[in-house]
Amino acid sequence: MTNDQIDELLDRAEAKLDAGDSAFAIRACERVLAAHPGHPGAGFLLGDALRARGDVARAEAAYRGALRGAPDHAPSWCALGALYFDTLRFAEARDAAARALQHGPDLPDAWFLLGLLRERTADFTGADRALQRANFLDPHTFPRPVPLDDATVEAVVQDALLALHPSIRAWLANVPIVLEEVPDEATCRSFDPPMPPADIVGCFSGPTIPLHGASDPWAILPASIALFRRNLMRLAHDRATLVDEVRVTVLHEIGHYLGLDEADLEARGLD
Repeated sequence: MTNDQIDELLDRAEAKLDAGDSAFAIRACERVLAAHPGHPGAGFLLGDALRARGDVARAEAAYRGALRGAPDHAPSWCALGALYFDTLRFAEARDAAARALQHGPDLPDAWFLLGLLRERTADFTGADRALQRANFLDPHTFPRPVPLDDATVEAVVQDALLALHPSIRAWLANVPIVLEEVPDEATCRSFDPPMPPADIVGCFSGPTIPLHGASDPWAILPASIALFRRNLMRLAHDRATLVDEVRVTVLHEIGHYLGLDEADLEARGLD
């Protein structure tokens, strides 16, 4: 295959992947790699396609294959770091992000990843600097988050509670709803499988109402709902949408307290 043929095929594969056709993208990348082992663009795109399918192990191998062919390929370092971040391998993610910025100092995705990593260590000032850099380099992909103050969250929570039946409000009287910046690792691992830290906007923990009065030993544990400010802020590009996202998140987690599963919540428009 000529370079022009490779570029054309990979462009088609990327377009197909963007449209949800990961199978075509995988076949196209494997075809390129069969002819040109170690091709960084094909390895990188193959990793993205495999990751879109949830095949984390093969995606990691594809990114590493791209880096064996081109150790200075910043997008592959960044994608590998993002994969590590999503799978809670934070030390490896920090190393990959540093290498991505070393080889691609103007790569917005790498600055965004650095911002997420700094959030993990509660360096929110440093995180905001990194996230602002990502926004400066690519404002369309990384828009500025809408500020979310404590008073707004408290008002939304109160409105959501007032809309509930009094009997449900009575149950919730002993369930604290707390606002945190980002979920900790234990929260991420409380899901099966573990959830990527940037994907969790709220979390209910403890026994559900159906367990109260039951013989289940977990029923004696306290229940609580946590909202995660910085992840919520990234969901919306305007205040009205952000307020609605907070409301839906509160009701979603209350739904879990009532014993509803994800399918029940989705049917009620609370997914």
